[in-house]
Formats: sequence, structure tokens, C-alpha cells
Amino acid sequence: MSQTDKYYIGRCLDGHSDDFRYLVRRYQTVLLAQLTGQLGSKDKADEAAQESFVRAYFNLEKLKKPDSFFSWLLGIAKRVAKEHQRNEQRHRREIVRSFSEKVPGPEL
Repeated sequence: MSQTDKYYIGRCLDGHSDDFRYLVRRYQTVLLAQLTGQLGSKDKADEAAQESFVRAYFNLEKLKKPDSFFSWLLGIAKRVAKEHQRNEQRHRREIVRSFSEKVPGPEL
């Protein structure tokens, strides 16, 4: 990690929330690439990246090692992606279940 990350993390923790945008700009491209690979869709990756950055911002005070910000952010992103995948699978099962309840049985 560069001093730049540590500087902006400190600024955010001191109440300068606008400075978080520098961290977003710095890591957005690589995070999107990681998430696109994991989720298979740029749209899904965009949504997961946004959620990951929001979670990171609101949990910055829990970051024990500012030197590890990017690794920490990747961990958050991987959890967000897994949650999105589970929710998508759950949604698919609900659609199939709903459809199967509406389809007449073979007795017709």
C-alpha cells in the first residue's frame, strides 16, 4: 500500500468523507475486473463493486491495518459477490417453485 491510501483512510476517519473517492478511483478498475470474473457479468460486477465500496466506507474504523486496505476491500468484495450469487440462486428456485405450482399436472 502507498502512503496515499493511508493518508486518505486517515482523512476519512477524521470526517473528510469526500476523500474516500480517491480510494474508489484507485481500486475501482481492478475490483471490477475481479468481480466480473467471479460473477460473470459487468452489470452484476458494477452493483457488487458499489456495494463493496459502501461497506468498506462504513466499516473503515474496523480496518486494523490501513496498510492492507486493498486486501481488506477484496475480502469484502468476495463476500458481497457470494451473497449476490446466493440471492440469485434463491430467486431462481423461487421462480421455478412458483412456476411449478401454476403448471397443471399430468392428470389433465
